[in-house]
Amino acid sequence: MKLVLYDGSFAGLLTAVFEIYEYKVGQPDIRKAGTANGSLFGNPHTVETNLDKSKRVFKKLQERVTPWAARQLYNAWLSELKDIENVILRYIQYSLNTKLAVENNYTHADVLMIQQTSRKVHREKHRMEAFVRFQLTRDQLYYCIIQPDYNVLPLISKHFEDRYADQRWLIYDGLRKYGLYYDLEKVEEVQMNFEADLNSLQHLQEVFDEKEELYQQLWKQYFNSVNIGARKNMKLHIQHMPKRYWKYLIEKQ
Repeated sequence: MKLVLYDGSFAGLLTAVFEIYEYKVGQPDIRKAGTANGSLFGNPHTVETNLDKSKRVFKKLQERVTPWAARQLYNAWLSELKDIENVILRYIQYSLNTKLAVENNYTHADVLMIQQTSRKVHREKHRMEAFVRFQLTRDQLYYCIIQPDYNVLPLISKHFEDRYADQRWLIYDGLRKYGLYYDLEKVEEVQMNFEADLNSLQHLQEVFDEKEELYQQLWKQYFNSVNIGARKNMKLHIQHMPKRYWKYLIEKQ
């Protein structure tokens, strides 16, 4: 087993795939740098991300699979599941070793894994787009904190840039400790360290705009007014809005 270390980016992963072919690495095991003990694998191969190499791999892949299938690999990588890099590697190897269409061959374990994982990530993307609740700070910044199961910030960026193009906003992933900041012109990735009690009442009173509490009360009243008690179905409600999302939903506070 040959350990192949990459920097944790998708371009880095594709560069690793390129170099596995380039250097004829036998029995590769791709992992993010810093997550594996290299001494267990002997001398590891460390990959330096090369955009030209990564683009060549992706271009070659697009010649063998549909654009959506190629997109599924990116979605699956965003899942951050253990060993997903090697599943992607085997998928690419399989697609390059056959002239047949591979993306619908669900009898192949890696194809099925990519399809199922991509679907889960895509579902999480839509949930985040629906469940984001912005709050307005004193300096007129709309911010929210989310904790998605998967790293979907790169997938929801365009949705919020298009929908909220006239206001500054920040969406922060509390699990992965980074966020997306829109300054009315472009979206940038930012690294931040929010305090664990950021949503505490005392802290919010210090940073909230003076009208934010009123807006939240109005939203809660609207939410309650459209809720028909006689037709309440908590099982269905939780199915569409799982409890793990309630922590940052204003109407659930």
